Amino acid sequence: MFSKFESYERFMGRWSRLLAPAMVRFADVRDGDTVLDIGAGTGALSFAVRDTTSRTLVTGVDPSQDFMTYVAERSTDQRTRFEVGDSQNLRFEGASFDKTLSMLVVNFIPDRERALKEMSRVTKPGGLVAAAVWDYSGEMQMLRVFWDEATALDPGIASRDEARMPLCRKGELTALWKQQGLANVQEEPLTVELAFTSFDDYWSPFLLGQGPAGAYVSSLPAERQQALEQRLRARLLGAGADRTINLQARAWAVKGTV
Repeated sequence: MFSKFESYERFMGRWSRLLAPAMVRFADVRDGDTVLDIGAGTGALSFAVRDTTSRTLVTGVDPSQDFMTYVAERSTDQRTRFEVGDSQNLRFEGASFDKTLSMLVVNFIPDRERALKEMSRVTKPGGLVAAAVWDYSGEMQMLRVFWDEATALDPGIASRDEARMPLCRKGELTALWKQQGLANVQEEPLTVELAFTSFDDYWSPFLLGQGPAGAYVSSLPAERQQALEQRLRARLLGAGADRTINLQARAWAVKGTV
């Protein structure tokens, strides 16, 4: 059995690690910045900032004590620290950070407007607030393929399709950033590609119960799981033999100045 951390890494963590360097470049993180990572999870973004700078200080916050303990134990650099925190009520004083970043999290925050106000509050005037969300309804191919086949098999679960996630479409993050008064707002697509070594490398992480897709698979009886697996295998491999499967994932990223 995998731990919940290992399960997350197999399902979404490897995508996060691919996206994180692109997010660091998009946010124009400079050596010596102070950076706040909102929803740090297993540390992909915090560690990408650490690994591409020599003097930047990174603070990662996440509401999960388990995740913060896990990632703190794997952090060997004093420039990174992690703590439990609520993005809707940050403990930091105003104007504490040069950059406040959030990767693949803001759409899950219950009160996103309040969280963005807090992110702006703790960022220095002239500093940057940036976030990214997967394009669930379009080019996050791993999940798009999954939900296309799941809803074709059972149209009644269309409401569970992650395409309905907030802030996942072009322009939605921009609208939120402008609504909250951030200046010089820019939005760009960030695209990465992952090579699955086999169909099982694609399918087996869905069996670990991670995220809405994993939770749906876990809820299915064995025969329904098998039917969905067969549809996905045919979609990704056709009638051919098992092979490497290359899938892209696009995230919409936004940044604005305080």
